Amino acid sequence: MSFFKKIFSSEKKETLDKGLEKTKSSFFDKLSKAVAGKSKVDDEVLDNLEEVLVTSDVGVETTLKIIERIEERVSKDKYLGTEELNQILREEIAGLLSETNVGEESEFAIPKDKKPYVIMVVGVNGVGKTTTIGKLASQFKKQGLKVVLGAADTFRAAAIDQLQVWADRVEVPIVKQNMGSDPASVAFDTLKSAVSHNAEVVIIDTAGRLHNKVNLMNELTKVKRVMQKVIPDAPHDVLLVLDGSTGQNAFEQAKQFTAATEVTSLAVTKLDGTAKGGVVIGISDQFKIPVKYIGVGEGIDDLQVFNKYEFVDSFFK
Repeated sequence: MSFFKKIFSSEKKETLDKGLEKTKSSFFDKLSKAVAGKSKVDDEVLDNLEEVLVTSDVGVETTLKIIERIEERVSKDKYLGTEELNQILREEIAGLLSETNVGEESEFAIPKDKKPYVIMVVGVNGVGKTTTIGKLASQFKKQGLKVVLGAADTFRAAAIDQLQVWADRVEVPIVKQNMGSDPASVAFDTLKSAVSHNAEVVIIDTAGRLHNKVNLMNELTKVKRVMQKVIPDAPHDVLLVLDGSTGQNAFEQAKQFTAATEVTSLAVTKLDGTAKGGVVIGISDQFKIPVKYIGVGEGIDDLQVFNKYEFVDSFFK
């Protein structure tokens, strides 16, 4: 199948293979037990496969969709061997990811017709939001782009301090105010500064509170509205950061944030330390929002542009 006949950049691919190792070994351990002693894909194998997918954090709805597609293939082929199951699963998961994700990106690129390109980053505290911003800033800077950070999570002094540490590390300017300041005011000042300094990328951090969805919605709406006074079509990307290691909890966070604001892309972090990497498949399928970045290690270069071909290849390698 031509889908999988791709040549991948070796260093990035090795990091991805290593990052997904726990997910892959857990999944295939379960899968081998599900088909043990069976030569044909029958109802029992499909029931077992359903359990494997659900316990691998693919999610119930996405699991049922995959099972339904495999059942269709089984009904067409009178005899479908269990040894073919890996390839079938690979094709069906690739197909699901194809419905949402563009797929062949490998570089940290931004549209050339948006300057500055404004990314508003949302997500609960502790998911790796600030780290993702820092790593993104580093990658964009490596592309030769001028980057400005905005510390609009003003509810925690630690959030401002942490973003400052990343700004110093990557050597990019940061716009900040005191803790308790109006987040929209920080966003406004950041965009004004970015425009005046001819910056090409602006990344705005926002507060990660979910205790009151109405307040969250109002706050994010206000931040957007105030940014649009400087750049009418800002933000160009609302990036939701999710912790892949939390499995089903990441689904819940995605549900809350997509209800509170229009999320246009996803970053799934901490995939290297977990066996729950299947969550990428489920979240991408259920929310129909493209996964743009994945975190597969702690290093500054271990945030990768999500490439569905590479992901599926690493998952089934």
